[in-house]
Amino acid sequence: MKTLVIVAHPNLGDSRINQAWTQALQAQEDVTVHVLYGVYPDGKINVAREQQLLDSHDRIIFQYPLYWYSTPPLLKQWFDEVLEHGWAFGIGGDHLQNKEIGVAISTAGTAASYQPEGSNLFTIQDITKPVAALANYVSAVYLPPFVLHDARNVTDEQLLASSAAYLQHLAEVQPLHAELR
Repeated sequence: MKTLVIVAHPNLGDSRINQAWTQALQAQEDVTVHVLYGVYPDGKINVAREQQLLDSHDRIIFQYPLYWYSTPPLLKQWFDEVLEHGWAFGIGGDHLQNKEIGVAISTAGTAASYQPEGSNLFTIQDITKPVAALANYVSAVYLPPFVLHDARNVTDEQLLASSAAYLQHLAEVQPLHAELR
């Protein structure tokens, strides 16, 4: 399965977590790593190029740090511009149909903080529902998220383990609703 990982970290060079994940991914066969902020530092997205990348892959993973309970701004802009009517949805908009879409995110908060009784009040599944809804809208299949919590306190050993777990997640993850495939 050809996987496209769209990395959307505004300061990837300063990120221990996303940088380590990206390096681990780049060594994998059948994985294309696409660093949005590196390709589009000016924010001018080449829609045709992005759509061609999506067409040539079976699975799309959006990798980013949780950014005010959402995606970083360039990824939101990417959604708005690339997933256009007549291409991603609507009449003739079947390019993402049956592809797999998922997220890999890092959070500053602990796992306990992302619970209904935690300081953030919502679970990661709640917070990532917009991407799940996006997948549904474009007739793709949504994958369970990969998450690393408490990113500021991760040891080198934990980071190495997280990178390995991320690669294993990509190799073994199954859609949340396999019966829909």
